[in-house]
Amino acid sequence: MFKKYKSKIIYSVVLGAIVFLGLSIYANLGELLTAFGQFNWFLFPLLLVLSFCNYSARFLKWDYYTKVLEIKIERKMSFIIFLSSFIMAVTPGKIGEVFKSYLLKEQSGTPISKSAPIVIAERITDFLSLILLSIIGAITFNYGKVLMITIGLLFILLISLISSKKLSYGIIKIFEKFKYFSRISHKIHIAYDSIYRMVKIKELIVTIFLSIFAWFFECTGFYIVINGFSFENYIPINIFIATFIYGFATVAGAVTMLPGGLGATDASITGLLILFSIPKNIAVASTLLIRVATLWFAVIVGIVAVLFYQKISHKKVSELVLDT
Repeated sequence: MFKKYKSKIIYSVVLGAIVFLGLSIYANLGELLTAFGQFNWFLFPLLLVLSFCNYSARFLKWDYYTKVLEIKIERKMSFIIFLSSFIMAVTPGKIGEVFKSYLLKEQSGTPISKSAPIVIAERITDFLSLILLSIIGAITFNYGKVLMITIGLLFILLISLISSKKLSYGIIKIFEKFKYFSRISHKIHIAYDSIYRMVKIKELIVTIFLSIFAWFFECTGFYIVINGFSFENYIPINIFIATFIYGFATVAGAVTMLPGGLGATDASITGLLILFSIPKNIAVASTLLIRVATLWFAVIVGIVAVLFYQKISHKKVSELVLDT
């Protein structure tokens, strides 16, 4: 399974390098280096701590979902499995995070069709929480509010559809008429049962709250980044604006389904900062710093977690081949 995504991860790293290069050229490399020289680098470890707080809070959501689905696994191993999936953070739409379902089956015997829908539930609650964090800013600044409201309504519609067994079973029945889907009909029903249990009102309230809590850590990190520079004619960016910019850019990048939102998220952050009168070189430097401290740091955490997993389980993930 890991081999299946290896080439995509390499592709994403190359794409990330191209994005970084493009932004550097856009900002003028000399001016960009000057901007980095104006940054208070003593703040950078704090950015990594805040990012890890984000990962830890998202683990609480993963842990809650496993309890909702009655999946039994030691919490320590569950945490390592959760972090291991971050090695797939740069796969399109983060769909590679289903990697943790493979590891979960290896450790607890849980069918992948039962646990994989957690990834869908995570994406739904991540989207909704980011929209809630940034929608007030979108309306206040009259920027991107149509996009945010549209995406929010689409996800509410999706949740309504999943919550209706009659409609969902009707759609499943239509798909079962096709040979491929008829062969995996029982797995589809298992997957639907899982996602249905995770989008009930109580479960949604709990997980959206945890998501807001988690993503606000990274929004705070971005606030620290943009205020960590010392330059002339400084225009302060408050936590409200920082949250709007980071939340909006993350959603904009995610809807493109590009690996890690590469290009789209970066361009959105830079563009919005410039819109708020931040100098171009500072805007690009801020974008590169927050992306290193969040997206690429997550990949590094994932690599370390995979090494821990292999050491504890005495199994190589590169050889992991499991039926769903």
